[in-house]
Amino acid sequence: MTAIVKMGVIGLGAIGDRILKSIQAEDGIQITAVCDVNEQLVKSMTEEYKVKGYLDYREMLEQAALDIVYVAVPPKYHEKIVLDVIEANKHVLCEKPLANSVDEGKRMLAAAEQKGLVHAMHFPLNYQAPLNEFERRIKEGYIGELRRIRLVMHFPHWPRLWQQNDWVGGKEQGGYVLEVGVHWIQALQRIFGSVAQVKSQLQFPNDPQRCENSIVAELSLTDGTPVMIDGLSDISGDELIEFAAYGSEGTIMLRNWRSLWLGKNGQPLEEVTVDSESATRMMKEIAKAVNRVPANIYDFRAGLHAQYVLDALRHPPHSNWQQLDTE
Repeated sequence: MTAIVKMGVIGLGAIGDRILKSIQAEDGIQITAVCDVNEQLVKSMTEEYKVKGYLDYREMLEQAALDIVYVAVPPKYHEKIVLDVIEANKHVLCEKPLANSVDEGKRMLAAAEQKGLVHAMHFPLNYQAPLNEFERRIKEGYIGELRRIRLVMHFPHWPRLWQQNDWVGGKEQGGYVLEVGVHWIQALQRIFGSVAQVKSQLQFPNDPQRCENSIVAELSLTDGTPVMIDGLSDISGDELIEFAAYGSEGTIMLRNWRSLWLGKNGQPLEEVTVDSESATRMMKEIAKAVNRVPANIYDFRAGLHAQYVLDALRHPPHSNWQQLDTE
């Protein structure tokens, strides 16, 4: 029987609140303490979840009984806080993306590995049944020989109406390439292998502080498979996310995160019902890892693997191909 894992949470924004609810539903993890710079938010969360609250995460690390800390702050604060968590000898679960740059991510990975701590990324897409069914069909050869992969990210509003804050819409650490694209870049490399080259063109609004409102990018996997990215924001219509693989025999597509569509060449795409029981609970896997039981987690190395691609997409030095150096 594994021990109950005691978790602290730093950052109580929209994602922090959502994950608190998911942790509550998981038997293997107990929330012990929460922290945020917003005093009113801390007060409301401590009352709701009956846990200890802090305004300074360093005090939480010193005083609270913790096995693992979930860092759910904006990306530019990840490195500093994660390094402090590691220095305090706590295991760490980090919100995506891993960091705000490759160099930051490298330092975070090195520190966690040096201490021998569990280091996990919050990549929930990996634990959802539709993506796992997508991968299963690919591995079984449903589409035949892979010809092309395509990612579409269209947003009528960015930030989305439920996500309005200063940083998600800013160029420094926000934008949908970083916030949404990271999920699919990580999933792409998990299923199909590493990205070797990136060619990216971005457009921005008139405000120089705002994030991209358009991206057209082409990636090349190590086996030469092309990957197309089509991103737009501030447009008409509904939000649309599509991740599709086209092959010599058929197509398989995830639409709006959880809707799986299949079709053989020359035939219409049809939506497929996926058994939700095949989904894996991320927090259950985190608890197993902390208890040193074999677990299915995606660690800082997976986060860094995605970070190389994100940096190349968001900061292209020119309009030509960039060769990724991931050493």
